[in-house]
Amino acid sequence: MKYIVLVFLGACSYGILSTFVKIAYDNGFTVGEVVGSQALIGLLMTWIYALAYPRVAKSVKTVTRTKIKPSQVLKLIAVGTTAGSTSIVYYGALQYITASLAIILLFQFTWLGVLLEAIVNRKRPESAKVYALIVLLIGTVFASGISGNSLHGVSWIGIGLGLLSAISYTLFIFFSGKVAVELSAATRTALMLTGAAVLIMIVFPPLFLINGSLSQGLWIWGGLIAFFGALIPPLFFNIGVPHIGSGLATILGAAELPVAVSMAFIVLHESVTVVQWISVVVILIGVALPELLQIRNRRGEKENGATNP
Repeated sequence: MKYIVLVFLGACSYGILSTFVKIAYDNGFTVGEVVGSQALIGLLMTWIYALAYPRVAKSVKTVTRTKIKPSQVLKLIAVGTTAGSTSIVYYGALQYITASLAIILLFQFTWLGVLLEAIVNRKRPESAKVYALIVLLIGTVFASGISGNSLHGVSWIGIGLGLLSAISYTLFIFFSGKVAVELSAATRTALMLTGAAVLIMIVFPPLFLINGSLSQGLWIWGGLIAFFGALIPPLFFNIGVPHIGSGLATILGAAELPVAVSMAFIVLHESVTVVQWISVVVILIGVALPELLQIRNRRGEKENGATNP
């Protein structure tokens, strides 16, 4: 259960992130400055944590020291580029389409992740996951407000970038639970963030280091965005996903949307309709549904076992 909670909290952290990004934009900072500072500060945070982790973990018997192989380093850096590319293409999509449509496109990772897991494992998704996905898709559409929007004149470049963000995020969740899982979550997170930072710095050269943006307050927003977007989610996903599987992790990742809606209402004072609040509840039900059905099934099996001699 604790691994489910960690993945859930990691997804919630992504939801908090969007509020800080919006405030940073309102303060006059550009996409490149926000994404770049997030990548750089997040990289420093994760490496500091990773280097301190062995000392912190000395008293924990379950932690083992495993020598890192060069192939593991390269694989984790490669996985990290999927996290970096998600930020790049998603923020790129927001330049062409509305935020409501962009979040809908990003949230296609909910079914893409379950589909990818089914293809790789050559196994049909569990019925609980299928039911959860149906509930999530319905709730996501209404929560975003896209139901009342027309797609006439929408930029296909924006749609393409939005779909790419969903694919990239799907790959990140999937591979974060598959690659070098024998290493500590701290080390894996630091190496993944290295890959993300390298990719982001190539696309958005770190001009903010010399143009005075940091002294104008970028370091504050970059630090907050790095903590909630670069440190917490990858770290919690690296701990939890190997234990619960990428399919369930993908479904739990949908918790990002209700958190984003709530933060927008409370912090940014954005208007949220009754339909959107109802859909937030629907999404939370969808997130909890697989675990609730598993608990019910386990109870049923115990009762059957107790009644059968």
